[in-house]
Amino acid sequence: MEDPRIRKFAKFLINHAVYLQKDEKILLELHGKQTGLLKALVEEAYLAGGKPFVHIFDYEVEGALIEGSSEEHMAEIASYELERMKDMDAYIDIRATDNISVWNRVSDEKNGYYRKHYWGPIHLAERCNHTKWSVLRYPNDAMAQLAGMSTEEYEDFYFAACLVDYDKMGRAMEKLEALMDRTDKVHIVGPGTDITFSIKGIPCYGMHGNKNIPDGEVYTAPVKDSVNGVITYNTPAPYDGFVYQNVKLVFKDGKIVECSSNNTDRMNRIFDIDEGARYVGEFAFGVNPQIHRAIGDILFDEKIAGSFHLTPGNAYDNTDNGNHSAVHWDLICIQTPEYGGGEIWFDDVLIRKDGIFVLDELKCLNPENLI
Repeated sequence: MEDPRIRKFAKFLINHAVYLQKDEKILLELHGKQTGLLKALVEEAYLAGGKPFVHIFDYEVEGALIEGSSEEHMAEIASYELERMKDMDAYIDIRATDNISVWNRVSDEKNGYYRKHYWGPIHLAERCNHTKWSVLRYPNDAMAQLAGMSTEEYEDFYFAACLVDYDKMGRAMEKLEALMDRTDKVHIVGPGTDITFSIKGIPCYGMHGNKNIPDGEVYTAPVKDSVNGVITYNTPAPYDGFVYQNVKLVFKDGKIVECSSNNTDRMNRIFDIDEGARYVGEFAFGVNPQIHRAIGDILFDEKIAGSFHLTPGNAYDNTDNGNHSAVHWDLICIQTPEYGGGEIWFDDVLIRKDGIFVLDELKCLNPENLI
């Protein structure tokens, strides 16, 4: 029997997240084996008058494809995928791995080819800028285990986080968007963190149920060469199957000049993939009122209420600061008291302290006002 929350979620994704219209083509991709939500999406796409296309990936087969590939062949695979994406009006990707470490056997070199071509700037630009898209996880046993919850507990958390009142959230975000649009200097302080940068002239956007799900972030990008200081991230940072801890970055004139973690050598190899990997492509606030702690999944963790992320790598086209890379790594810092607190200042005015917005016009974004 279908969980009624699956149907409610499928309706939301088709009719709100990608707002599928009659005769529009939508590519529905599933990475994994659990097809319940995929089936519901196909049915809801037809009900909306759309034309669904389906592609199911197996993670182990994908891993074998990547590990055996040359760089030339990975570029050919990416080119094939790109042409298919160009024929679509909308795209939903469900990532439902049974084992988050399934690609651990894939070498750093081959993962680099995959990142460079399959998730490189050209491929990302086509998906992000020319389709209506949404990327999400699936509430299975592996995701529950990653979060340290029972499967039933995780399902309750998952649907609560994914189906918040996004209309209310969107209205609340407008005040922060307006403030960011007129801000120059950002100064962030906290345990192991004292960093400054400018966001002057870079557009900002509030995301409230229309891209990654769960949603709940307001993002922009720093002026590329303006980032200076040190930042210490206090959440687990997964990348290509490995979980980095205690990540610390030192910036000079926008560039990461020093880094450390529980595997500094491996992290340096990520930042050496291309020139843009050592510069920042995104700065964002997390505001989802149902997410309060890290679960080791960036798609959720970047939306934690009271958090921010400062992202090495590629900038989105709509907040383009001139930085382009095959890397886009959302590294997250939570500033609530349980995580050590911290402050964010805009043009020498304190706007958030210990994860709580303190300006009157921004208090609508605090968790108790978004439930």
